[in-house]
Amino acid sequence: MASVVFYFQVHQPFRLRRYTIFDTDTNYFDDQANQEICSKVADKCYLPANQAILDLIEQFKGEFRVSYSITGTIIEQLQKWRPDVIDSFKRLADTGCVEFIAETYYHSLIFLYNRPEFISQTQKHHRLISELFGQEPKVFRNTELTYNNDVARVVQDMGYETILTEGADHILGYRSPNYLYHPPNCPDMHILLKNYRLSDDIAFRFSNRTWPEWPLTAEKFASWISRGNGNGYVCNLFMDYETFGEHQWADTGIFDFLRALPGEIKKAGDNDFLTISQAVQRYPSAGEMDVPHMISWADTERDISAWLGNSMQANALHDINAMSGEILDSGDEELIHQWRLLQSSDHFYYMCTKCFDDGDVHKYFNPYESPYEAYINYMNILDSVRARIDNQ
Repeated sequence: MASVVFYFQVHQPFRLRRYTIFDTDTNYFDDQANQEICSKVADKCYLPANQAILDLIEQFKGEFRVSYSITGTIIEQLQKWRPDVIDSFKRLADTGCVEFIAETYYHSLIFLYNRPEFISQTQKHHRLISELFGQEPKVFRNTELTYNNDVARVVQDMGYETILTEGADHILGYRSPNYLYHPPNCPDMHILLKNYRLSDDIAFRFSNRTWPEWPLTAEKFASWISRGNGNGYVCNLFMDYETFGEHQWADTGIFDFLRALPGEIKKAGDNDFLTISQAVQRYPSAGEMDVPHMISWADTERDISAWLGNSMQANALHDINAMSGEILDSGDEELIHQWRLLQSSDHFYYMCTKCFDDGDVHKYFNPYESPYEAYINYMNILDSVRARIDNQ
């Protein structure tokens, strides 16, 4: 028997407008582009995917279950421009078959620089999820599944019972991602690991006609899940929600695949579906998992070099976080909010100079011609923020 745990990440940043050193406007964000992208993704992904999930919950009479994390930045955009999407997520919440989990509100890498601010951003997100969906999250997911032992300890102290991360081969060794684990010295904390091979078959390879397994059918994929029976309790399928309809367009058959998959999984064996918290309640930890260094779900290295791998990224991240004391002490709520929006990991991803096996998907919404253009634009905005601090 395999318990399939679907987890979807829903996120869009506030993209920046083109900003020169001569610019004095303190509105740093490209409202037109953000509205257009938000509406496009809402129509191509969020609304049809939510309807498909709702239909599956009804079809299987509540036995089909999924989990989501939705960043504060996309919620703000949806509230402003597409409240119909918020309503559709609320309908999913009302089924009792959908779990919403906590993360950093701004999809930031703030844990690396400022633990009190990390806690503040997480608490802000927790309150938002509670207010919108009537749930008190028990599960935490750090930005881009970044994780190490220190993250686990801080998150446990905040009251969370479970944390998600990547099933990285160099961490697991001979072990399987299909078990639950616990961090060192945190026996009551649970770790669920992404089965990246199966997850990426859907997220990245589904429409790749050069892939030997193309076309991927629901029946074939369900057989791969059942093949893991006896080697673990769970099959954790973690992916960006934008996989459905945006990264993999509707004409690839991705929505037909999504609608057919649960039925094929049920037919393929004695399988079921659980939310993250339900998986933790049902299954014990298979042992300790020691992660002394940061890992993530990005690119083949599964480390944090996608955001901190060159001097531009290191400089930009240092500079934005070096302002924290003066920004937070200013009491200027608009400035604080803008400063936090500038921390979204996407801004630093756009500065990445690496080549990725899955780069086309990760850079789908990159508004810049080059990482150097992204860096210059970002630093021009930081100069404006610095000037505002000095004026105060």
